[in-house]
Amino acid sequence: MTALAKIIRVEAKLFLRDPVGAFFAIAFPALLLLVLGLAMPGFREPTDELDGRLPMEVYLPITMTLAIATVTMVTLLGVVGSYRERGVLRRLSTTPVSPAALLVAQVAVNVGALLVGCALAWLVAATVFDVPPPGNVAGFVLAFTLGSCTMCALALLVAAVTPSARASSGVGQLIYFPMMFFAGVWTPGPLMPDVVREIADFTPLGAASLAVQDAWAGAWPTLLHLAVMVGFTVVLGGFAARYFRWE
Repeated sequence: MTALAKIIRVEAKLFLRDPVGAFFAIAFPALLLLVLGLAMPGFREPTDELDGRLPMEVYLPITMTLAIATVTMVTLLGVVGSYRERGVLRRLSTTPVSPAALLVAQVAVNVGALLVGCALAWLVAATVFDVPPPGNVAGFVLAFTLGSCTMCALALLVAAVTPSARASSGVGQLIYFPMMFFAGVWTPGPLMPDVVREIADFTPLGAASLAVQDAWAGAWPTLLHLAVMVGFTVVLGGFAARYFRWE
């Protein structure tokens, strides 16, 4: 087993021991769908505003995108900030294992947990509300994974330029709520005003949300949304690597 694989294994165990982080990545999407579906019967009825689709079917991928934002801008930010303040990253820099390997492991664990949470959310939606699976499974996995990596890169950049875990958390919250707006948490993509949707196309979480929704509806994510996610991942990840402080 390589050093990176060992770190991923350890970080996965630590992740599962954190009830808050594990809840938002794995259980939160399914639980939110249950609450919406059971408390709001209209979510289970087709509507003309959504071209005859179930609101639950539209909100399922949006809920998954919300989980991405929560895990990256809250959980991942907190863990990285805590590791730096406790000197974990500094101590790693004196060993053969690079501190960067720990950050890669954190991204891998969080993205993996989010994928598990997505599968659980769909199983609940399919079992309880008869929501069909994504029409384009490969497109969905691609869009969701890219969106997760994009938001991880953003979280690491915030961690790189803020002086403390508390400051990282504050900046993360300032980013979190506007991101959710453009992701369609309050107004789904098909119902967004044209101007808002055009802006959402060029935001990290907005592009991810729209790409996931397209794949769920059976289409391939547009090249624009894929390019936006890849671009943000490369640029934000590059700046994070350039300016990250290990102590």
